[in-house]
Order: sequence, then structure tokens, then C-alpha cells
Amino acid sequence: QVQLVESGGGLVQAGGSLRLSCVGSGRTFSSYAMGWFRQAPGKEREFVAAISGRGTSTPYADSVKGRFTISRDNAKNTVYLQMNTLKPEDTAVYYCAARDTALARMILMTETSYDYWGQGTQVTVSS
Repeated sequence: QVQLVESGGGLVQAGGSLRLSCVGSGRTFSSYAMGWFRQAPGKEREFVAAISGRGTSTPYADSVKGRFTISRDNAKNTVYLQMNTLKPEDTAVYYCAARDTALARMILMTETSYDYWGQGTQVTVSS
């Protein structure tokens, strides 16, 4: 079992930046692959970015490539999502998720492959 707690969401103007954090508890953090997903009002939850247990695989959704960066600090049991050049369409509740570590991009990008989820943090980007 692992518990995940996100933080760092908020209200920001378009073009601004935010850094989300997700702290995990439980067994060795490096044994988990971590993902960030988001859900906008009236839409299904979608993949944003993911990172394998040791950070060697980091797939991104096309909509955030070049603007968002995922990273992790296994010593702090934390995964980060640095979000730059934010757009109004990035407005959503952002969730972090964990699963047994994997390297395959398709696995890391698939919502249903994750076993544990945080409660989400709201990100609102104003125009």
C-alpha cells in the first residue's frame, strides 16, 4: 500500500508557472513508477506525464511537451511536476498515481495500470 498526497496547486495567470508535489508513503519509493494525470470539468481524466522508478523513462502527453517537466527525489519520497507557460486549457484537477515500476511508455501512460491515487490538487489558469 502507498498513500499519496499532492500539493502545489492554485490560481495562476496564463504564461505563469506552478510546481506540483506528490509525497508518497509506504514501501521503497523507488520501486514505484509515478504518473500525473488531470481531469478538467466535463472531461475524462487524461495522462500528463510519468516517470519510472529511477527516472530513466519519462513520457509526456503531446499537449504538455516542452512546457512541463516531471522529476522525482526518491530520498524524499516525492515526485514533482514543474509546469511552465501555463495555458487556460491546463485548468484541471491534477492527480498523482503510483504503480509497480515499469519502463514501457505505454504502461506508464495508461491510467488503468496505476494502483494508487492521490486526492488531487486544483490548478486554475486564468486568461
